[in-house]
Amino acid sequence: MNTVKSSSFLAAAFAALLLSVPAKADEGMWMVNAISKALVNKMQDKGLQLNGYDIYDAGAVSLKDAIVSLDFGCTGSFISGSGLLITNHHCAYSDLHALSTPERNLLEDGFAARGPAEEIYIPGKSVQLLERIIDVTDEVNELRETEKAAGRPSATRRLAYLVEKRYSDVTGFAAVLSPMWAGAKYYLSLYRVYTDVRLVAAPPVSIAAFGGDIDNWEWPQHKCDFAMYRVYGAPDGSPAPHGPKNVPLSPRKWLQISTGGYKPGDFTMVLGYPGRTDRYTSAAKMQYMLETSLPITNKVRGDQMAIIKRWMDSDPEIRLKYSDMYFMLSNVQENNEGLSQCCKRFKVLKELRARERKMKEHKALLDELDTKYKAIAPAEKDLIYYRETLIRGTRLGTMALRAKNSRPDRPARLERDYAALDLRVEKDLLRYGIRTFYQNVDPSMWGQFQTQLFNHFTKDGNTDYDALLESIWTEEHMTASSPLCRFLTETSIAQYNHKIDSLQEGRNVGAAGSEFTKALYRWREDKGLLQYPDANSTMRLTYGTVSTLRRNCRKLPWQTTSKEILAKEDSTYDFSLKDDWRTLLQASGSVPVNFITDNDITGGNSGSPVLNARGELIGLAFDGNKESLAGDVSWTEGYNKSVCADIRFILFTLKDYMHLDYLLKEINQ
Repeated sequence: MNTVKSSSFLAAAFAALLLSVPAKADEGMWMVNAISKALVNKMQDKGLQLNGYDIYDAGAVSLKDAIVSLDFGCTGSFISGSGLLITNHHCAYSDLHALSTPERNLLEDGFAARGPAEEIYIPGKSVQLLERIIDVTDEVNELRETEKAAGRPSATRRLAYLVEKRYSDVTGFAAVLSPMWAGAKYYLSLYRVYTDVRLVAAPPVSIAAFGGDIDNWEWPQHKCDFAMYRVYGAPDGSPAPHGPKNVPLSPRKWLQISTGGYKPGDFTMVLGYPGRTDRYTSAAKMQYMLETSLPITNKVRGDQMAIIKRWMDSDPEIRLKYSDMYFMLSNVQENNEGLSQCCKRFKVLKELRARERKMKEHKALLDELDTKYKAIAPAEKDLIYYRETLIRGTRLGTMALRAKNSRPDRPARLERDYAALDLRVEKDLLRYGIRTFYQNVDPSMWGQFQTQLFNHFTKDGNTDYDALLESIWTEEHMTASSPLCRFLTETSIAQYNHKIDSLQEGRNVGAAGSEFTKALYRWREDKGLLQYPDANSTMRLTYGTVSTLRRNCRKLPWQTTSKEILAKEDSTYDFSLKDDWRTLLQASGSVPVNFITDNDITGGNSGSPVLNARGELIGLAFDGNKESLAGDVSWTEGYNKSVCADIRFILFTLKDYMHLDYLLKEINQ
């Protein structure tokens, strides 16, 4: 196990930071190292039976030692003293997909290791265990001035490299610098990183994701959304590369499981690694998103999803090849579609404009942002259409870039890439992409070859896009000289960005936006208003209660049961049940399945433990409701909900369906 080495510049920073800021409602993704007495009092008023140091203590064991980040994409938590880790099934989806074959489909059939020998090592996967968080604001600002005075680059990326290296060299931990409020504050997180992570258990996708995309972002839901890994390390507990001498990690802390249940109004707390929010955004940026970027990405990705789904529904082998791509695409598209709808429903733009009218001293900055976003909107549309159709729109776009930038390993890599494709799907996606590109991107941004093709296949104002596609299409592996490769790589993102930059006088819109975030932070600070930084993949705490939701003047249930799964079954893929699972449910009576709370969460919180007032595990956060999808930019009290999988349903599945009694014994169940 790594220990912190002594250093004069670290000495004072190792104490936990307490901030005195007011707390209200249940809004807020609070930094765990910045839990104020006022915030603790607020949580205790709602029922918390712990104190702040029980949650985060840099010098002693606390709840934070049971929580991990899974490559800063999801959250997991230890539930045994032998490194057993629980998270969401959809967080393990890519691993299950990568391990699956037509003969052994872990997505469709699930996976259950009957002992350590059957656990599957996941190459490239890692978990990050937080050691402590340090306020390094003064240090970063001093370093910036030093670098400027020496004539060296002083951008945030370089400063992060220098500070992270300094702390990593001294402590032996991985160091990550995180600007808060666009650089008004800087915090450094230190992590132990374990790379020997092995898959232990995951139910079939029909159980874990019952209701599929239809129920995604909905309530009620009925998903058993969990998977289990085990973390291994060297015998002394330190991180070590995967190897036969490694042993299960004995974490400092693991969560105790409560099967006693809960009721509306009961306290809940979520600890995890929320990815990104933008609650300090400007109205100008919000308007740009609602009018320019979101309409394009939502439409294009929705059309691409329809193409992929049509093929997936027609062939199980195509479903296996494209399920991971479809899953990731749909999650982002549905989230962004909901964001757009909820921002309009809850009048978020009006809310932001009203806030900015109070910031009278910053009128020049606000006018600058409005002017810049309006100026770049047409060029941004070109960039977005180009990126969404030719770059991201098919897997061939990435492969073309590899073919163009030839490397010694390219032939072998290309062989693997093509094996993962179905060229019929790719051709349909490219057909859609070509038409959408030409119909929406300004011709001045087309490459010479792209222009020649368009002119050749256009007569009397009508373009034969099918013939154009056939002229460049090949079933063979691409080479740098292939017409398909030339078409896909003739222009670049850099060209589109250059045009956008040319439309902005002085600093760019990003720099102006950062100044706005800092100004808003200081404005709120001066007024003593609620302050917590935007989520940025650092560990956060959010608290709330088990609650319900009103929709269309109707009060929805706060909990779902296994009986309702049987009632929702039909012949479609998303709502189908395996025969043995159906039989088990019919005999089970009524098992609690999912529940909702008003915890403030976002992407990255997937897999986060939902804890009761005593810090015991009662469920896993796995989704939000559709009314919460404006939450990345604005909190709407009463509507932002967390959808959670009940730990009792997970235990039921482990015991009665997967028959993993040894795991239940391991976690004292």
